[in-house]
Amino acid sequence: MSVQNATVLVSRLVSLKEASPFVLVLDSLQQSSYYLFQEFVHRCSNNPIIYLSYETTNRPSYATAFVDCAGLLPREVVAAVHKEAKSVAGGQTKTLVLIDSLNYIANEELTQFVSSLIQPSLTVVASYHTNSPQLASTIANYPGPVSLLTYIASSIFEVEPLTHQRIDDELLEAKIERLEFPIRAGLNDTRSKVTLTNRRKSGRSLIYTFTFDASKHEFEPFKVTEDTIGPEDESLLKDLTTFNLTTNSKQRLAREQVELPFMEAQEALGSAGGAIVYEFEKDDDYDEEDPYEDPF
Repeated sequence: MSVQNATVLVSRLVSLKEASPFVLVLDSLQQSSYYLFQEFVHRCSNNPIIYLSYETTNRPSYATAFVDCAGLLPREVVAAVHKEAKSVAGGQTKTLVLIDSLNYIANEELTQFVSSLIQPSLTVVASYHTNSPQLASTIANYPGPVSLLTYIASSIFEVEPLTHQRIDDELLEAKIERLEFPIRAGLNDTRSKVTLTNRRKSGRSLIYTFTFDASKHEFEPFKVTEDTIGPEDESLLKDLTTFNLTTNSKQRLAREQVELPFMEAQEALGSAGGAIVYEFEKDDDYDEEDPYEDPF
C-alpha cells in the first residue's frame, strides 16, 4: 500500500468509515491516548458517543451517554452499553464506544468483555496503559493483557512521544501510584508518533507509522530524524522476530552491572594480555607424538 493509501486508511479508521469493530490504543506515561481519543471525537461529531469511565471523574461534553464503570461487573457494563446504544441511535447509526482504560478488567474477563461489547452498529475504541501495574491472574501461565488485547483487536494504535526521553524510576513509580501523566517537554505533546497495525479480513497485518499532529488533525508518514531516534533506540528491533529483542530500563541496568569473567582474567594476567589455558582431564585422548594436538 502506498503512502497516500496508508494516510487514507488511518483517516477512514478514525472516522469510523473503515470496518474495525475493536480498536485498541496502547499508551504510556510518556504519551497518553488523550489526543488520539479527541481525534476520534472530532471526526465522529455526527455519531453517538458512549463513554465508559474507569478513570474519568467528570462526564465529557461530547459524550452522548456516560457510564460510570466503578463498582460495576463487566457483564453489567456490557448491559448498560447495549441499553444506551439502543436509546441514542436505535441501531441505525454507527455508535462510537470510548473506554478510557481496560487496565481495571481482569485478564480472565478481558476477551469475554470486549467480545460481548461488539455489535454491528458499535465501534469500540479502548485504551490500555502499558506502564500501569497489571492485575494478577488467577490462572497459571495465562497470557498477559497486552497479548490478549493485541490478538483480538482488529486495529491497534501505539502512541509514543516523538522525542526519546527516559522517565526516572522514582518518578515513574510515583506517577503509576497516582495514575497521573508526567508533564515534561516532549512528553504528552500534541505531536506524537503513532504506529498503526490494521488486520485485513484475509488475516494479513498492515503496519504503518505516522506523525500525528492533534492541533492540525493530520496524520503524516513518519520520518526518522536526529530528534526522533536516540543512540540506544531499540525500536528497529521490533517485529523482526517472534522473540523479544528489546530491553527495558531495569534490564539495561542489570546488564551494565554484570561482571564479565574475561575482565577478571585480564586483571589476573596483568599486562601479559590474554591467554588460552587448557586443563587436561582424565578422559582426554592426547597423543604426545602428534605436534598438532599440542594445545600450547
